[in-house]
Amino acid sequence: MRHPILFDTDPGVDDAQAIAIALRHPELELLGLTTTYGNVDVEVATRNALLLAELAGREVPVAQGAAAPLIKPRHPAPAHIHGANGLGDIPLPAVRGRADPRSAAQFIVDTVNGRPGEVTLVAVGPLGNLAAALQLDPTLTERVNRVVIMGGAIREGGNVTPVAEANMFNDPDAAARVLTAGWPLTLVGLDVTHRCVLTPEHMARIEAGQGELGRVLAGSYAFYRDFYRDFLGIEGCCPHDSCALAWLLRPELFTTARGHLTVVTEGDAEGQTIFAPQGRAFIEARWARTPLVEVCLDADGPAVSDWIADSLA
Repeated sequence: MRHPILFDTDPGVDDAQAIAIALRHPELELLGLTTTYGNVDVEVATRNALLLAELAGREVPVAQGAAAPLIKPRHPAPAHIHGANGLGDIPLPAVRGRADPRSAAQFIVDTVNGRPGEVTLVAVGPLGNLAAALQLDPTLTERVNRVVIMGGAIREGGNVTPVAEANMFNDPDAAARVLTAGWPLTLVGLDVTHRCVLTPEHMARIEAGQGELGRVLAGSYAFYRDFYRDFLGIEGCCPHDSCALAWLLRPELFTTARGHLTVVTEGDAEGQTIFAPQGRAFIEARWARTPLVEVCLDADGPAVSDWIADSLA
């Protein structure tokens, strides 16, 4: 079975790895890429998305979206993690293609409504594009097949604050809207992605298997790996965004639970994802006020990492 997907992204080194899977995996039908600010400015994200598709020899629509959060002031892009160009500051070839004239939100609405009940939205950056799509058409929740979000943390601490994961922190108001919209949703957060390590051996296989695209993936990986050596003391990188696709295609590698999610939108805990397991009573009923969703609590990290490398090798 092939999964028709839209991939919402802010590439980004780990985004590039995931985009490569989306472009090449036989079980995925990539209907388009939508871009957002986050790891880089949105114009850079769009350029990188176009470039990665071209290097893979694919013609895939790319629609540009959110340039800033819905409400809060925007933080600068983390050039020390992904490089100023989003791909480890390696030299990049010129891009030939152009973005779709539609906004990312309109592109999402048109694509989902064109194939009702079929399309899975996979979002691996801040969630402004999905929030804007819901604003354009609130009935999307009834026509999307599933929404898979890379973001948040349930039991794990945060990676940009003590409690918040980067995508949630970058636009907590959009995240609160998207995670509580009532559509079929799975959250793949740091509880999973910090169990996974893409090693230099994995990347050597990927580089050998991906041609010109592989050279870009390997070059950007070297920059990202240096950050993770300092940040987590690992030899490799956490392939955050690829984990969302791994869950979609290999859910047996993950441990999940159902329950209610909320996102803190202001104060010291801004961007924190709070999860109340289904059926558990707390001191007040308000923790169960949001729709039921599925969250990933753990994963077989080595098996997920091997799957990512196998998919690209």
